[in-house]
Amino acid sequence: MGRSYFHLHLVSDATGETLIAVSRAVSAQYQGVASIEHIYPLVRTQAQLDKIIAEIRAAPGIVLFTLVDQALIDQLEEACRECGAPSLSVLQPISSLFHSYLGTTSTARPGAQHMLNADYFKRIDALNYTMLHDDGQHSDNLEEADVVLLGVSRTSKTPTSIYLANRGIKTANVPLIPGVALPPNVESLRKPLIVGLLASPERIVQIRQNRLLTLNAEIETPYVDRMSVADEVATSRRLFAVHNWPTIDVTRRSIEETAAAIIDLHRAHSMQFITQA
Repeated sequence: MGRSYFHLHLVSDATGETLIAVSRAVSAQYQGVASIEHIYPLVRTQAQLDKIIAEIRAAPGIVLFTLVDQALIDQLEEACRECGAPSLSVLQPISSLFHSYLGTTSTARPGAQHMLNADYFKRIDALNYTMLHDDGQHSDNLEEADVVLLGVSRTSKTPTSIYLANRGIKTANVPLIPGVALPPNVESLRKPLIVGLLASPERIVQIRQNRLLTLNAEIETPYVDRMSVADEVATSRRLFAVHNWPTIDVTRRSIEETAAAIIDLHRAHSMQFITQA
């Protein structure tokens, strides 16, 4: 049976990230069905909305929106009713819950979550640090990191580091290379949380082979030899155990799931560090 498709219109007065994340989380629950996404970010004027309504009428489907301008909301909802396209304000149920609990009225501010506040600059600082400390670079000041990731090649260290940096967590990653010693200061780090990333040898070999193929490189090397990779993983596992560093097996985890586990570990580690300080 073939996959079926439907049109999904995402209308936002900001970047649309919230709508994309929510809609994809729900769409993933429906096997055999895929959405054709129409994404409309930074919608704040009548002229912009008119063009969007024309597109919805041309390709009716589900309409999700995060708008705070009531006039735009009313017009969009009316147009959806006219063409039979179900619509939903994704933020409205949450906003209503906040209002009932807090007992105060919110102020409509399009894109308010993206204001250049202290948290924003913290994320930028974390991203700058993380990029400078990727793949073992500048290992002399790892004590400034919030998290240090260790793992053999192709255990998702870099993408996980960048994801954490986008959450405001300064993250360095250090590769474990056969025959190459760790930077001498890693084992004496006190402030950062050190996490070991693991994966099955089969998975690592598969990823490494794909990597070499894209580079048109020789694939008959110890880098992709099953026994050599198994020895790398076993050696890294022993290193993590000796130092009692927490480990995460990323074999079947997405970057988001790995990062969520690290964030949870970091929260507990930070509390312990504060208590001991």
